[in-house]
Amino acid sequence: MDFLERFFKFEEKGTTFKRELMAGLTGFVTVCYVLFVIPAMLSDAGMAKEAATIAVIWVTAISCLIMGLYANFPVVVAPGLGIVAFFAYYVCGPMGLTWQAGLAAVLCSGIIFFLLTVTKIRQLIIDSVPLDIKYAIVVGLGCFIAFIGMKNAQIIVADPATFVAFGNMHNWDPILAGLGALLIGALMVRRVKGAMIIGIIVITIVGMLVGASPIPDFSKFEAPKSFLPIDTFLQLDFASILEYGLLTVVFTLTMVDLFDNMGTLIGLSQRAGFLNPRTGHIDGLDKALLSDSFATMGASVLGTPTATSYVESAAAIAEGGRTGVVPIVTAVLFLACLLILPIVSIVPTYATAAALIVVGALMMQSIVHIKFDDFTIGMPAFLTILTMPLTFNVATGFGIGFISYVLLKLLTGQEKHLTVMTVLIAVAFAINFCLR
Repeated sequence: MDFLERFFKFEEKGTTFKRELMAGLTGFVTVCYVLFVIPAMLSDAGMAKEAATIAVIWVTAISCLIMGLYANFPVVVAPGLGIVAFFAYYVCGPMGLTWQAGLAAVLCSGIIFFLLTVTKIRQLIIDSVPLDIKYAIVVGLGCFIAFIGMKNAQIIVADPATFVAFGNMHNWDPILAGLGALLIGALMVRRVKGAMIIGIIVITIVGMLVGASPIPDFSKFEAPKSFLPIDTFLQLDFASILEYGLLTVVFTLTMVDLFDNMGTLIGLSQRAGFLNPRTGHIDGLDKALLSDSFATMGASVLGTPTATSYVESAAAIAEGGRTGVVPIVTAVLFLACLLILPIVSIVPTYATAAALIVVGALMMQSIVHIKFDDFTIGMPAFLTILTMPLTFNVATGFGIGFISYVLLKLLTGQEKHLTVMTVLIAVAFAINFCLR
């Protein structure tokens, strides 16, 4: 325990080993849905589903270990949903690339990502983001996370006339998710340790009792045929991507990963108390960024699109997670899923959705730090918060808010508040939007 204390700095970060274990379990439970969602999308890109599932497990486990052991950051890293969707339904869809060629493009973007990190350009970009916009990113992430939770629980559903609408309360999913959110909230108010995981477990059991989800038949559980990603390992086709718009694909992958991941890390860091409210500096972010760049390159080699930090890590942070034990626990549990993969499906979507709604509410607290009385800040902050959930993309919301911030400062004669890097970021976002 003395070694663990020195390595992870529990006392310095105001946490304990037991609390970190609980937070790591919470992080795993809220992120384990990727084992089902991402392989399904990758199978649409042409990958074998079982091979894609194993690749996702290994990419997540290795990426989380790097983040935990090197960066000591309480953030779970896994193949990004937005990147995977872009990969499966655009790169390997209308563009016509094979998944092997797509992985080659991902590796190219990962190398660029790494170079931006080691040259400190990525850190410079983050430092150039105004503090109020950083807080807006936190709030926008909270709205985005809550929106994901409500969508997954069918509290919010698609509507052809209004785009979104209130779900059908005759179904169990929205009811149980709502009850779960209230239960977790009540436990947190009463300062019950492990409120998130307790709420998730209770709602899972209640869901089985009322028939909302089936009671699992453990006798039918089977381990996968192979524990290694042999069907996807090193399956990169560099020759084919030269026949397509390589520059556009690599640029888009790099931009989306850079700013999506950057926005997520800023939001999570603020929630964990790592963001200095006076300077805007984030302690330990340099190692977290480097860890993430290694994960990006490793993902393409193992057989998935870009690995990135997950906003659902906020659930682990809300549970008290402050160190690298969180992603390490998540990594171990993901590897265990190779043996008991079907057991992961026991936790229903509505149970994890309840936790996401609570996390969204917690992250909304940062809105009080935004200076809305200055409209050159208030409007970009508002656009950032609003467009993250409405576009279902962290990077897009970040970009819209950032471009509006630069333009408003220029139009009102306040260009002294801008730096060269701030303007370059806005231009990069504008180019990315035009290339889509």
